[in-house]
Amino acid sequence: MTLPPETEADRFGGLPVHAGWQVLMAAGVASTALGAVILAWPKTTLTVVGVLFGIYLLAFGAFQLAGAFGAHVPGHLRALGFVSGALCVLLGLLCFRGPTESLLLLALWIGFGWLLRGVMLIATALSTPALPARGWQVFLGVLTLLAGIVLITTPFGSLAVLAVWSGILLIVLGVVEVAHGIQLRLRVRRHSAVH
Repeated sequence: MTLPPETEADRFGGLPVHAGWQVLMAAGVASTALGAVILAWPKTTLTVVGVLFGIYLLAFGAFQLAGAFGAHVPGHLRALGFVSGALCVLLGLLCFRGPTESLLLLALWIGFGWLLRGVMLIATALSTPALPARGWQVFLGVLTLLAGIVLITTPFGSLAVLAVWSGILLIVLGVVEVAHGIQLRLRVRRHSAVH
């Protein structure tokens, strides 16, 4: 008995590729919504901003941890995915410590979370040539990495300035995530129609 040739969906574990666009769309909508909320109320307290970004980093850290164990992740990237996800979760938890934390630390926590996520997205895309919508993933990774660098290196004089910058970056990242999700969905749909 001969087995049918392995398809792209099989190599990526079937379900994760078909469900991946939904996760990207949900993350993009959530990022855009959080960015809009932060821009609407830029003078919010440090506690509220910390909690909102803590939730954001926890969610993305959890997705990275889950993704690190997916069949679609090459073996050498599992450790990077796990470390990146665990650090995002840790940074998210640190955002809940309370209003006594400084503005600089909050910007650094958010920035490092984005920096790690960007590195993971780029590394996964570059090491997986058959990844659907690979170019969009590299683009999203570069934007996320740059957003992290901006938050780490830019001195913020007030919470309002940090909120405005973070809100703008979240909206940009959210829009790109939605576009990446749409491209992934189209590629998966085309692949399913061919096979």
